[in-house]
Amino acid sequence: MCYDDNARPPLPPGEIGAAHGEDIVLEAADGNRFAAYVAQPGKPTGSPGSANPQILIFPDVRGLHQFYRELALRFAEIGVTALAIDYFGRTAGISGRDDSFDFWPHVQQIKLETFFADVTAAHAYLHAGAGANRATFTVGFCMGGTLSFVSGTKDFGWAGVIGFYAGMTRNFGGGGTLLEQAEKIRYPALGLFGGADQGIPVSAVQSFDQELDKAGVEHEIVIYPGAPHSFFDRRSEEFADASADAWQHVLSFIAAHT
Repeated sequence: MCYDDNARPPLPPGEIGAAHGEDIVLEAADGNRFAAYVAQPGKPTGSPGSANPQILIFPDVRGLHQFYRELALRFAEIGVTALAIDYFGRTAGISGRDDSFDFWPHVQQIKLETFFADVTAAHAYLHAGAGANRATFTVGFCMGGTLSFVSGTKDFGWAGVIGFYAGMTRNFGGGGTLLEQAEKIRYPALGLFGGADQGIPVSAVQSFDQELDKAGVEHEIVIYPGAPHSFFDRRSEEFADASADAWQHVLSFIAAHT
């Protein structure tokens, strides 16, 4: 897994405002009910069609837990509405979970078809009311990074897709690995990786970069030398500079495509 219950997202740069968040339950078209967490800026600004962006967060293999609730709040504190979703409504229900949760049997049951059904429900939630015409991005971590990029192969209308330490070799339901699907990505992409990630060799990241080049996908790939998997953690003080730079890349990417 990427993050345990003690992990906390680094603080974003710039001025921090008020934000509020809440746990909600969303329902997909097939009737699946799944947990989610939405965070809104404390002082909603703008109206339908305004420039205020929003972001859909795909967690790591543990699904929705505290790190991603807090990440959603960090986005909302800088004016970006954020929605983090869980993957396991069909197999584990919507109850809360802690470090004892045995996530692996549930990960093995993820199917792209049903994942996309849940993403469609999350997309609809974000685009209701004031969010109707706002630029919407995705960001994911580890498995969620892979799913963020894979969601970019479908016609969701994202403004851009972002992945932290996205795995290259997992094949969800026979749909192909990320390297195999890279040429199908339809939106600008930002990838952030640790150069010392033992599970994702730099050579694989470079191959991903090359596949995006060949496909003509607008993209940026950033590799932080010496940084491990899950370096984006407030506790990892030795990688604070990498975390700060990653935040800046994310925010610059969002600004450039909003």
